[in-house]
Formats: sequence, structure tokens, C-alpha cells
Amino acid sequence: MSAIGNLLPRRSDYAELPRSWRRDLMAGVTVGVVALPLALAFGISSGAGAAAGLITAVVAGLVAAVFGGSHVQVSGPTGAMAVVLAPIVAQYGLGSLALVTVLAGVIVVVSGVTGLGRAVTFIPWPVIEGFTLGIAAIIFLQQVPAAFGQPTPEGQRPIVAAVSTVLHATPGPALLVVALVVVLMLGLPRLHRAIPESLAAVVAATVVVVAVGLPVARIGELPSHLPVPALPHADLGALRTLLGAALAIAALAAIESLLSARVAATMSPTGPYDPNRELVGQGLASVASGLFGGMPATGAIARTAVNVRSGARTRMSAIVHALVLLAVVYLASAPVSAIPLAALSAVLMVTAVRMVPWRTIPKIMTSTRSDALTFALTAVVTIGFDLIEAVEIGIVVAAVFALRTVARRSSVTREELPGPAQPGDERIALLRLDGAMFFGAAERISSTIVDAEHPDVAVVIIRMSQLGMLDATGAHTLARIAEELESRGITVIIKGVRPEHKALLENVGVMESLRHENHLMDSLDEAIAHARSHVTQPA
Repeated sequence: MSAIGNLLPRRSDYAELPRSWRRDLMAGVTVGVVALPLALAFGISSGAGAAAGLITAVVAGLVAAVFGGSHVQVSGPTGAMAVVLAPIVAQYGLGSLALVTVLAGVIVVVSGVTGLGRAVTFIPWPVIEGFTLGIAAIIFLQQVPAAFGQPTPEGQRPIVAAVSTVLHATPGPALLVVALVVVLMLGLPRLHRAIPESLAAVVAATVVVVAVGLPVARIGELPSHLPVPALPHADLGALRTLLGAALAIAALAAIESLLSARVAATMSPTGPYDPNRELVGQGLASVASGLFGGMPATGAIARTAVNVRSGARTRMSAIVHALVLLAVVYLASAPVSAIPLAALSAVLMVTAVRMVPWRTIPKIMTSTRSDALTFALTAVVTIGFDLIEAVEIGIVVAAVFALRTVARRSSVTREELPGPAQPGDERIALLRLDGAMFFGAAERISSTIVDAEHPDVAVVIIRMSQLGMLDATGAHTLARIAEELESRGITVIIKGVRPEHKALLENVGVMESLRHENHLMDSLDEAIAHARSHVTQPA
């Protein structure tokens, strides 16, 4: 019960509020203004619609702020989630959105309750950056048809649809709107950093479109109030069909939210975050969003960064951000419905370019060949195939390279016996195992120990005190080596077994392979003395 209690909201979440409420209030308003065009744009980009994006920002943003594990995390619809959701909505229909959102939320909650939150620390840096680059590229490519005033082709990959649009579409008024928004978003911060450039650019573009009467597509009617929450309709067949999609969404939600929370913890002086509680909060946020007709939510790195830079110290700022967007739903849905879709596409294009880790790419590409390959492969798979598969492949490739590096550092060294030489010493082989003896290095070590170049060896001493890592394969290989040597009449003495390795060696039969239980020793001097007693015994 105490473990469950640690995953629930508590009074200490707001301990800093009496001293920081003004900064939290201003930060929340600022983030709400920044989040409005992004929520609308990501909702449209996902295929769920602008209303779903706005509902998600309100409902999920509020729930995640209260139940999440970060004091400054801001949650809502994101580009990565829109990229994953678009083909799911296209394949299963908009009616599946609520069910898949609730299912994914439940999976994320279970992940947090079972303590999987810290698993994100095992994702290598090149994989994270390659994934980020791939997401940025997909978001940009997805907006190309809308920038030309064309409908997004269904069933086509973003890169194919973007290339086809550029080659065949005729530039029109939508492209002028995109150009205007891009110029304003890049130029307004130069005038004053406090200007919310995305919102200001969208408002300016909307005014121009309405005043001139440009024939471009608009957002259309938005709800003037939150819908009544309702359980999604589900039958057993629908659950089976959508379970795979829900798992993919849950994996992305967990990864993106924890990465965002980790970045926020390094930027903010509010202290560390609780990864398992963060998963519970994000899962509950997606469940609530699905009940209200929204889409899955995750922690949003860009909005979280704005929140921190605006001075936020408690989760009250994220709550205020959700309330600001709620006010838009009830008070400003009519003006918002006039926003041209091309303006939101431009916002996403600029956002995508800003997401690209420009400073990081040269560092990774000039670090090591394995890291550069992992980074590039993750980015390419993300753009061309599937986001979750990209992370999985990236982790596997990084793990293979890491194991190869560890295996290369593992070695067997033949040493001279210490002290003055004695008769028969030439028949004693003293071998030291270094590094790791695991499945990646065991066979190479085996071929070194069983050395045909020293046929007169009568005793082999294997020093294991410098062996840092030993797995079942390595222990089994050691047992096989001992059996082979003993079958050839060569006595095997093992010296310096670490306490953490002893049980494993016993379980796989290494001790049984030795001629005598006394051949397992802790002292090198004792092992050498015993070996010499074997080679000096009369035939």
C-alpha cells in the first residue's frame, strides 16, 4: 500500500506554491498561449481533428499535471503521437480513437504500477537523438500537402506523399499563408522574445485570410463546450484488433513522457522526477482524454521547456495551462474555427525544424562509428518504416555494439610464475581472465585457454579475481574447458572466484569438472604450490 501511495498526489507537490504562485500563474498562461496552435495542429495532423487535439490538451493536460511524477511537465498532443496515430485512424477509422486511447492509457498505468518507469534509462543517447530527428522529419513531411492546399493522401507514407505533392501540385494561396506564418515566427522573436510567435503568426494569417478572402481551407466548427464523458464501445473483436495499436501507442507515450520529464529535471531546480508516478499520471491522462473524445497524450518537451523557462516551480503552472485552453473552448471556439489549415501546417513545419538536434548531430557522427550508425539507422527506420520499430532496432543495434566492445576488452593472458623458477615450472600454465566472460566472448577465451602450442603442460591455473562479469554461457564454457583439460590428464586449478560468481559456477557444474574440490583456491601462492606438487610427483 505504501508503494501505491507513492504513486498518488500529495500535499508536498505544492510545497513551493506559496512562494511561487505568481511565477506559476504567468508560466501557465504563457504555455497555454503557446500550446493552443500546437494542440489544434497536432489534432488535425493525427487525423482525429482539431477538436480532439484541443480536448486532449485540456483534459489530459490537467490530469497529467495533478497525477504525474514531474513538477513542471506539460502534457498534451504531440508530434510523435500524431505520427503514430495517423495510420491507425486511417486504417481503423475515427470511431476506434476512443477505445485505442483508453486501452493505451491503461497499459501505461500498469507499466507505472509495476515499476517499469526506470527502463527508459537503458535507451542509448544516439537512439533518442535519431528518434527525435526522424520524428521531426515526419512532422515536416506530413505538412507538405496542406502547405500546397492539397488533402493528405490516405495510406501513403509521409515522404511519398510529400514528394508527390511537390512534383504535381500547383502553388496556390495556401503556400502564401505558409510563407507569411514562417516569416512571422522567425522574425517576431527578434523584435521581442516575450512575443508568442506561433499564436501571433496564426492570428495575423487568419486576419489576412479573412480580410482578403483567400480561398483556403479552415479548421471549421469547434465545440463550444467539453463533451460529456462516455465509455468507448468495445467488443471482443475490436479489442483484439486494436490491442497491437494500443501497445505501440503506450510504448511511445511512456518513452516520450519519461524523456521529456528527464529533460525537465535537468532544466529545472525543482528536483528529480518519479518515473513510475509519471507513467501512472500519463496513463490516467490518456484514459481521461479517451473518455472525453480526445487522443492519447504524452509529455511535450517543447511546451515543458517553455514552462521551465517561464519560471514554473510547481505543477500549478501546467494546471493553469489547461484552464487557459478550457477558456478557449468555452469563450473563443468561433474565432478559432476561422484559422486556416495552412497556418497550422506552417507552425508545425517551423516546430519540426526546431526539433532537429542540429548541435547534437555532428557530435554523434564524429564520436564512434557504432554510435553514428545507431543514430543514422534509428532516424532512417523512423522516417521510412515505424517509430516503435525504430526504437527497438536502435536499442538492439546499440546493444550489439556495446557487447562487441565488452567482448573485445575481455582477454586471457598467460603469465610467468612469480618468484624464482623451479624445476617443472615449464609444465604449469598460469592464465588470467580479464574483463568479462559472457556469451559474446566465451568461445574466443575458450580457444585461447585450450592451447595446442604447449603440449607438455600438466597443470593449468585459471585466475578469476580480475573477471568482472560472468554469465551462464561463460560459466558453462569454463566447465567445458575444465572437463576437456582434465580428460587430457591436465589438472585444472581455479583461483580467486568472486563471491557473486560462486553460485553460478556451482550450478553449471564447474566445481564437478575439477579433479578435486581442493582445486578451488583463494590464494595465488597456495595455487602455485599445489601445482608444483603435481609436476614434481614421481611418475
